[in-house]
Amino acid sequence: MLNDNPLIVESAISLLLLLIQLPATAILLSRLLKGPRRHPPIEPQQPTPELLGRVSVVVPTLNEALRISPLLAGLTHQSYEVREIIVVDSNSSDGTPDLVKATQQKDPRFRLMTDDPLPSGWVGRPWALHNGFICSSEGSEWFLGLDADIQPHSGLVAGLVKTAEAQDYDLVSLSPQFILKYPGECWLQPALLMTLLYRFDPAGINTQQPERVMANGQCFLCRRSVLVAVGGYSCASGSFCDDVTLARNIAVQGYKVGFLDGAKLLKVRMYEGAMETWKEWGRSLDLKDATSRSQLWGDLWLLFAVQGLPFLIILTYFLISHPQQTRLISQRFAEVPPVVATGVASVPAPPLLLLGLNLFLLVIRFGMLIAIAPSYDRQNAKGSWLFWLSPLADPIAVLRIFLSAFRTPREWRGRKYSAK
Repeated sequence: MLNDNPLIVESAISLLLLLIQLPATAILLSRLLKGPRRHPPIEPQQPTPELLGRVSVVVPTLNEALRISPLLAGLTHQSYEVREIIVVDSNSSDGTPDLVKATQQKDPRFRLMTDDPLPSGWVGRPWALHNGFICSSEGSEWFLGLDADIQPHSGLVAGLVKTAEAQDYDLVSLSPQFILKYPGECWLQPALLMTLLYRFDPAGINTQQPERVMANGQCFLCRRSVLVAVGGYSCASGSFCDDVTLARNIAVQGYKVGFLDGAKLLKVRMYEGAMETWKEWGRSLDLKDATSRSQLWGDLWLLFAVQGLPFLIILTYFLISHPQQTRLISQRFAEVPPVVATGVASVPAPPLLLLGLNLFLLVIRFGMLIAIAPSYDRQNAKGSWLFWLSPLADPIAVLRIFLSAFRTPREWRGRKYSAK
């Protein structure tokens, strides 16, 4: 009986983990099965005469001198569909305004403005975008918010607007192609991105539930009339994930919101290295400012169950299992009845089921990694092969979401915020 006790305990723990993981696996599969119905990546397009002056572009900036040049150059190559390009600077001290002014000399569509002092209850990014929206031309049909770190294709705006109008979207944002450079980020960044892919429908799927809508403020196109109807960015004033907060508020009003694959339209270099990626991107990925408490807890459970646990369970199983258990597992997989020696109990079914489930989840994870590979530019990355080992970083990525979910940011892009 003493020999049975450890296996009984192991069986009980395995059964508990199965109860945690099986429902989460079913939810994950229900989302992944939507993949074949997703819209293909948007292609760059040439403008046509009816697009003349239809779009106002607004770019919020704060000390972006080291990375805004590709965006400025890319915007100068957008054609007559762009009526104006408003750069809303929040008193940068690194020469960002000078770069904008130099571009303005070559392209009169550029306009530089400084936003008003940040009011109480506002986060800097939505405040800058709100100011840009207020100052944009009422003659434009579309408002396009772009982040300073993107690198747009010359056919970005035309392709985006034509797609939005063809599919009758009121708001559409794009997932970009991410540029990786250093080994640490090649390993960590895909694991952090995967926390979004586990929680939400794939890009290109029209999500019917407003509370599950996903958005990306790096490239965020919205009908001006819709923004007027919802009061601009005021409904997302205090959100550190203002893009998702605004998109969900707009979806609740009955407007059609889309999140599409834009890997062929824009690239983005978000953060320099793994540490900056962990610190800056990780603290907004929880999306708690756009999410109810119950939904947040549900998402945390899902991530813990199907992304955080599989590698740890598999590793623990093979490190801790007794030699007799390992032999018996091999015999069972070979469909050979185990020979049970005197005093050695056979391996209970729950541990075998748990191992099989987590091997299945790990296979799914590598399959998803293959699927998102086109969303990464790794041509000039050092240690780019670490991208394929990013599943090993999953427990760390899930931990980052948990840490972020229970902390309110005190600093963002150089601004300091008081506790709420």
